[in-house]
Amino acid sequence: MAAAAGQRVAIVTGGASGIGLASVELLLARGWTVVGTDRDAKAIAAAEAQLAGHAGRFRLVQGDVTDEAAMTRLVAETERDFGPLKGLVTSAGIGRDVPLLETTAEMFRQIHEINVIGTFIIAKAAAAAMRASGGGAICTIASVSGLTGNIGRSAYGASKGAVVNLTRIMAVELARYGIRVNSVAPGPIETPMVAAIHTAAIREQWNDKVLLERYGTPAEIAEAVAFLVDGERSSYITGQILAVDGGFVACGLNDRSRV
Repeated sequence: MAAAAGQRVAIVTGGASGIGLASVELLLARGWTVVGTDRDAKAIAAAEAQLAGHAGRFRLVQGDVTDEAAMTRLVAETERDFGPLKGLVTSAGIGRDVPLLETTAEMFRQIHEINVIGTFIIAKAAAAAMRASGGGAICTIASVSGLTGNIGRSAYGASKGAVVNLTRIMAVELARYGIRVNSVAPGPIETPMVAAIHTAAIREQWNDKVLLERYGTPAEIAEAVAFLVDGERSSYITGQILAVDGGFVACGLNDRSRV
């Protein structure tokens, strides 16, 4: 079923939970047609039930962002069924909180395979489609761990640092085709991934360094994502990394009892 004239079509990876699901929800609320992909079948079923009211403008499919053939097919089927792709959000990702000397090469490879290569694969497929249809917008999901030297995140932080620079390179190369590329770098966000790896001690560390003294929500990240893929609201923005982090990156020395 093709989208109606003027309808905007987006793909969101990691779209069944956390930041991805919040982005799907907000884009749907703002009139987009959205195809989400996720590898977690249970999360997909739960998200489909949650979003049942958007039938006809929403589809969630099981898929692995590291499978190039599957992601190329996802883009082609999205355009076949709904119309030209105009937005991409690369939210699929994994993380571990492990000290450098306890990080194995296999951990490092696995995190980079999904966070970096997975982002590259779907972004390349989406960019080719957008070039053919006159442009669009890509929003990658990086992290403040890709902007700073956060302890315990050698693999995750390095992967998100790679996403940051990949975003800038894509912005440079794709601007001539009318494709804008930006990134949102979240701080600590209440997602299933964070719930699984953030102990009470880790939470205390984050809250001490975040100026707003709390974790963010997926909905707060989705607001930034939706802004950056909107071709009217952010039409002159490309190549930017937007930290949505409660002031974490800005704070530096942080003894606020002195001010």
